[in-house]
Amino acid sequence: MVAAGCWPQSWIARGACYSLSLALLLFAVEMLLKMFSPKASENLAGWVTFLLLAAAFLFSVLAFRALKGKILWRLRNRLIVTYIFIGVIPAVLLVVMASITMYLFAGQFASFVVTSEINARLRSMQAVNAAFGNELAARIEKGEPPTADSLAGLRKRDRAWERRRVGAWHGPQVLLIAGSLQDPSPITFPEFLTKSDNEFGKESRDGRPFHEIVRDRDGLYLRVASVLQVGNEQLTVVTSEPLDKNLVADIAANLGEITLYSAGTSLEDSAQPAQKRNPSEKSSPPSGLAAQSGKEKEEQEKDQFVVSESNSGIRIEGDQVLRPAFTVGALPSSTGMMDREITFGTFLPVVNWKTGERSRGALIKVRTLPSVLYSHLFAALGDIARGVEYILLAILIFFAVIELIALIIGTRMTRTVTGAVAQLYNATRNVDRGDFSHRIPVNSSDQLAQLSLSFNSMTESIEKLIQEQKEKQRLEGELAIAQEVQAQLFPRQVSELESLEVHGFCRPARTVSGDYYDFLTASSHKLILAVGDISGKGISAALLMATIHSAVRAYSVESLPQMREPVAVGAVAGAGRIMAAWPEGIEVSPGALLGLLNHQLYESTPPEKYATLFLGIYDGRSHRLTYSNGGHLPPLLIGEDGTLRRLDCGGTVVGLFDNMTYEEGSVEMHPGEIFVAYSDGVTEPENEFGEFGEARLIEIVTENRHLPLVQISQSVTSAVDDWIGDNEQPDDITLVLARAR
Repeated sequence: MVAAGCWPQSWIARGACYSLSLALLLFAVEMLLKMFSPKASENLAGWVTFLLLAAAFLFSVLAFRALKGKILWRLRNRLIVTYIFIGVIPAVLLVVMASITMYLFAGQFASFVVTSEINARLRSMQAVNAAFGNELAARIEKGEPPTADSLAGLRKRDRAWERRRVGAWHGPQVLLIAGSLQDPSPITFPEFLTKSDNEFGKESRDGRPFHEIVRDRDGLYLRVASVLQVGNEQLTVVTSEPLDKNLVADIAANLGEITLYSAGTSLEDSAQPAQKRNPSEKSSPPSGLAAQSGKEKEEQEKDQFVVSESNSGIRIEGDQVLRPAFTVGALPSSTGMMDREITFGTFLPVVNWKTGERSRGALIKVRTLPSVLYSHLFAALGDIARGVEYILLAILIFFAVIELIALIIGTRMTRTVTGAVAQLYNATRNVDRGDFSHRIPVNSSDQLAQLSLSFNSMTESIEKLIQEQKEKQRLEGELAIAQEVQAQLFPRQVSELESLEVHGFCRPARTVSGDYYDFLTASSHKLILAVGDISGKGISAALLMATIHSAVRAYSVESLPQMREPVAVGAVAGAGRIMAAWPEGIEVSPGALLGLLNHQLYESTPPEKYATLFLGIYDGRSHRLTYSNGGHLPPLLIGEDGTLRRLDCGGTVVGLFDNMTYEEGSVEMHPGEIFVAYSDGVTEPENEFGEFGEARLIEIVTENRHLPLVQISQSVTSAVDDWIGDNEQPDDITLVLARAR
């Protein structure tokens, strides 16, 4: 599991696994206990449920993290999620809030239509009731019989008054009791209107009319009352109309389906035969729930509008329960997909006719459609309503277009950003594989484009650096080969004379050196010493050094024909001793050899290329050193007693001017005397105290003149290194030592 990456690592994963394992273990224990002790097993059921819920929650967190890590790994998905949270979710929330607000507004408006119709009937009844009161008051004041002749006329002209009842009282005396055809029972006197210790009694004394929905004998009525002071007594006139199916059906005719919920017994006319009822109307159940069958009771409970749950039904306050009284009307046909059903309910304030207490004794539930409410809302506007509709539609289209444009722009910007990041990612993978030739296409002029250009510039620079590094490695390889070849040019084994001990050392400042030294055996008792320094450093100086090395060896060892003809050589090299006859053979003249080298270098090298060269021939029999110096630092002869002689006879540098002559000099070397030839890399290195200088070289050689030549060379180079310190070696260091025996 560890190798497959399935072993839980985080504490959430371990907690989820532990919770699930413990839940399964407890479940197994619970199953075993059920066989022996059922009561004990019941105690474990709660723990099993708790552990399962905890494991489910923790696994949900792990799944969410894994899904988030997988989905949000790509920058495009992160930006999409960001745009969703910034742009889409707020828009969706606004749409949801607007939909909820419109739904609530539509429901409130539907309820307002119903309540406004009820209030309109109450106001109409109040106007007629006030007219009755004024008519009765006028008759009483005139001493005439208190009758309302206008009531009979109203019942003939207006069918609504066939359902209304009227009652009048002058003090305790009943003046008029007029029942309706549907309900001939008389209206009881409203004692709460004549008392001043309640709100309606105070309002009646102030002349305010009473117009409310009342509950009287388990029925709901629209009642209005007027209280007038006639003589010493109050004249009370009351008009009542039952709040039944007929009244609500008139309201629901152009609205939809209306259901009335009421407390107490049903308001449906129990005397109406069942076969005469409208089959589309829902019959309300009787007030006694015990008389209902189980199925009927279940259907009734489903139809109840829940305010708060209770064991006995729908409880709104105290022990009052609202149950559906009747349903009238029908839901209109939908006009489109957006024309969805709207269901809303509102409470109706109900006054107890006996006590005058106000309560929420009824509820109206309306089922209608937005198109119906729209027709009610804009019924009075006429053609203006269509203009308003067009304006709202235009605003909706405008905002939809803006949202669409915003989504398109956001998508394009997302693609721009994620595309650039994807290209950078692919480019880095190519670079990781070593492909530095890959370039990111740039098609814009923004900051991402500048980043792509910077990346392209970086890869181009890296590619150039790699090419330069390869070229450098190639050159270093060639230089290493050149260094090996050049090392072969320096004398590795020196055949010393009995009377002369020699030693040479050269350390390049770079890979190859432009300094030159050589020891050539001319005969059994003659040795040629050569020390030179080539202008410049590096490969060009090394090549010129190799040329001089080859020429010196060729001219001095191979005994060229020109060296055996004094006239010819003199014509080329100028005057001077060209050669001398020795018993053992032909001797090469140092001055003539420098003249030949000067002419060759002048003809075969650029004008800025030249060399300094010291050539000397030591004769072991006579202990004499014959030499010529071509512009090189004069070698030194340091005697046993510290005497110092400089070998500066010669001419200018070699290869800079043509037709140059070089003088020769000859000195006798005494036993123990040390010959010191060096390049400027020994004396010219500088530090904060100045140059190393010739004086320090002479001092070191003098102090160590009795040591072997190798140790003297090491002492000199160590002193030069200490003088240079941590700085880079500025020039090639060459040192040639010889000591006469």
